[in-house]
Amino acid sequence: MDIQQIKYFLILAEELHFWNTSEKVGITQSALSRQIMSLESELNLKLFDRDKRNVSLTSAGQYLKEKWQFELSTLEIVHQQALQIHLGKLGTIKIAHPDSISSTIIPEIISKISYAFPQLNMELLQLPYSQEEEALKNYKIDILLSRDMNQSVFLHSKKLSSDNLCLVVPTDHDFKTPEDITSVNLANQKFILTYGGSDSRYDSLLQDIFKHYNIHPSSFISSQFGSTIISLIKKGLGIAILPQSYSHYDPIGLRFIPLPFFSDLYINWRKDDPNIIIKNIMDLI
Repeated sequence: MDIQQIKYFLILAEELHFWNTSEKVGITQSALSRQIMSLESELNLKLFDRDKRNVSLTSAGQYLKEKWQFELSTLEIVHQQALQIHLGKLGTIKIAHPDSISSTIIPEIISKISYAFPQLNMELLQLPYSQEEEALKNYKIDILLSRDMNQSVFLHSKKLSSDNLCLVVPTDHDFKTPEDITSVNLANQKFILTYGGSDSRYDSLLQDIFKHYNIHPSSFISSQFGSTIISLIKKGLGIAILPQSYSHYDPIGLRFIPLPFFSDLYINWRKDDPNIIIKNIMDLI
């Protein structure tokens, strides 16, 4: 017994006419009759009462018609879902990203993916820098957006954009323009620092900025998440250096003063990953 035989049976059960059914399914009456007899033989029961003029369902045939119509409909749905998964249009994808792009690039990327693959589920996560690479390698996430280009031999890394770094201060701060940012003026400022780890390219970039202005800030607060740093700045607890993309996050009460430094944004994913969804997304992005 196969699915095609069941389909023949269900159409005949509706038509109750061999010639009409054979025309509908595109096979000869004799071939259709053989398929039905084969099905009856395998099931060891009679599905139709038939003579030269009439065809009618037996009680067993009526029962199977009702059951198989539902089962076949469910099977078709399952098949279509499996096909969508095979084509990379259905399933779940986990994307980790830095806090800084929550109000800019992330909405754009997710909108593009959702439009192309409306049935795809997406989970968005934010991870400490120290956990990002291992999470990607261990399949805890599928795609990583990061301020660091990954150097692992197991991962691909592609630059997406660059973001101007800014000195972020409260609106009532004395710093108004880039000309106000000098070594002398910065020397006595309290900095709220981001911390990714000693091997983080972003942290290394911050150290380059401090060297550029010849300052050695001492920080009593550090955080891996820029949204937390922004809240602390608003409370007057210090100033910070953050990507300009945070100006779209919650700019009220803050001033973003551009610095002559930029932070790159990379997208990272596993090499030779068999998940077709990832390939589809990377082709899209």
